[in-house]
Order: sequence, then C-alpha cells, then structure tokens
Amino acid sequence: MYKDNLSRIPVTSTNENKKVLVGIISEKDIANKLGSAKYGNMAPSHFHVSTVMVKDLITVDEDDDVTEVAKILIDKNIGAIPVLSDGEMVGIVTKSDFIYLCKAKAYEKISVKDIMTTDIISISADDRLVHARKVIMDSGVGRLLLTEDNELAGIITSKDIAKAFVSFRKHTPDKYQSSQIKELIAGDYMSANVETISQYATVPQLADAMLETGYNGYPVVDDEDQIIGIVTQSDLLKLIYEMETQ
Repeated sequence: MYKDNLSRIPVTSTNENKKVLVGIISEKDIANKLGSAKYGNMAPSHFHVSTVMVKDLITVDEDDDVTEVAKILIDKNIGAIPVLSDGEMVGIVTKSDFIYLCKAKAYEKISVKDIMTTDIISISADDRLVHARKVIMDSGVGRLLLTEDNELAGIITSKDIAKAFVSFRKHTPDKYQSSQIKELIAGDYMSANVETISQYATVPQLADAMLETGYNGYPVVDDEDQIIGIVTQSDLLKLIYEMETQ
C-alpha cells in the first residue's frame, strides 16, 4: 500500500487454479485491527490479511450504470467497489475515479462552500492515538483535524494511523505492546503543514487540487483563514450523483 500509494487492495484466494475474490483490505481496516484492544496481545507475525480484511463484500457488474455505483459508494459509506464480469474481478472503482467529472463546465458555478461539511470533527494534538482511531472508526470519516491552543495544528488520516501502528508493532516487544500502545500521541503522527482551500474556490478548482496532490480532503477557510468546514471526495461524489440524476 505505502509503496504504490494505495488505500485498499482486493484479496483473492486460489480455487481450482482460479483467483477468487474473497475480501478487501483498506488502511482503515489495518488501523482498526492493529489499534484494537482485542488484538493487543497478538504478535505481529500472527496478523494475516484474512484477520484484517472485510469479507462481506459489495460488488458491481462491469455493465452497471456509473450513477448507481456512485449511489452505492455514498449509501454504504465505502471508498471502493470491486467490479466483476461473469463472477470474476476485472477491476475496482473508487471515489477518486469520479473526481475528474467535476472538471466539467457544469460545475464551474458551484463553490466549495456550497458542498462542504460544516460539522467538523476534531481532537486535540495531545490526545492518544488510540483515541484518534476510535473517533475515526465511530464517525466513519477518513481524517481528523488536530488542534492545539484552539488553533489548527495538523491533520491525521487513516493512513497515518495505520503506518504508526504497523511501526509500533514492528519495533515494540510483544509483552509491552498492550500497555505502551496507549502512550502513543496523535500529534506525533499528524501532518503539520496542512493545505487548505478557500470557500470561494470552484468545484473544478477543488477537483484539480485533489487530482494533482492525491489528497482526499481539504479544510475550508474563510477570508480570515479560519477553518469553517471540510470538503472531501465524498462531498464531491454526492454532488456528482445529484447533478447526474437531475
């Protein structure tokens, strides 16, 4: 995942010399399992893909309408769907694959402030990493804003948390993991140089920024550079669905 900058990977199993899709594993799944108290005493060598992957798969057919695929991504709050043809996986569709549609002229009159989420979920940079993991799991988001002295200090994503837990499991002796994992601080693993976007930016400008940087979301700022919301690929996908089904 880190080498190829992937957020998720389909999992297959060989059956009668054919690769059968049996699950999908994401950064959020890794962060969830590695930071869970249930698996706190399990040695890293015992963590297999089958332990972490999601087995209850949602799939689509290669001939399905793209607007219906978008609706499934929105309704199920998932980031990707494997695509099947005659029962075999032939590809995968992610939220990112829809973003280029927002570069169309029809979206130029829509600004970031029209689609952003104003209910910002944030935690303190001094909070424990396991708390950041829990908030992400409970809220179903992919990133959190971190504050320090009531100011934006950084942002932490599922990928940041997964990488932190992988490194911790790798370098901490098994007998100390259960207790020491609670001492990891979220601020130590956040990205401090947070890129923001103006509330007045157009949707095509936002799409360009996401496609150029690979970022899935941006904090939104007002005229005084104060955070007033957050805009993500999910917000763009909802807009695309609304525009395409009008």
